[in-house]
Amino acid sequence: MDTRTLKRAVRSERGSVLLEMAMTLPLLLLVSVAIFELGRAYQTQQILTNAAREGARMAVLPDASTSNIQTRVLQYLEMGQLSNVDNATVDVTTTAQFPMGAATVSASIVTVNYPFQFTVLGPVARLVSSSSNIPGAITLTAASEMRNETQF
Repeated sequence: MDTRTLKRAVRSERGSVLLEMAMTLPLLLLVSVAIFELGRAYQTQQILTNAAREGARMAVLPDASTSNIQTRVLQYLEMGQLSNVDNATVDVTTTAQFPMGAATVSASIVTVNYPFQFTVLGPVARLVSSSSNIPGAITLTAASEMRNETQF
C-alpha cells in the first residue's frame, strides 16, 4: 500500500469515528447522568426512611407531641443535608389500630413526603430527545409504624 492510499484510508476512518462518537456520546451521557441521579434519589429515600423511623420512635413515647415529632423529623432531614426541607410534609398518626394475634394494639405511624428534584437528568434527556417526558421532580414517601408503649 502506498502512502497516499494509507492517508486516504486514515482520513475516511477519522470521519467515521467522529460520526460514531457524535451518535453515541449523547446516549452515554444520558446513561451516566441517569445512574448518578438515581443514586441521589436512592440516598434521599434512605434518609427519608430513617427520618420516619426516628419520628416513629418518638411517637410511641407516652408524652410525645405531634409538633415535637414533626420538628425532630425535619431536623433529621436537615442533618441528612437535604435541600428544600421546608417543602417536606410530616404526617403523624398516634391512634392507629392493627391486629396482633387475637387482640388489637395501638400504634403510631409517621409518614414523610419529600419533593425530590432531578437536577441534571431532565435537561440531558431533552438533549437526546426534545420531546422527553422525564420528570423534573417526583415525590418520595417513607412511612414507619411502631406499636405504642403502654404505661403500667
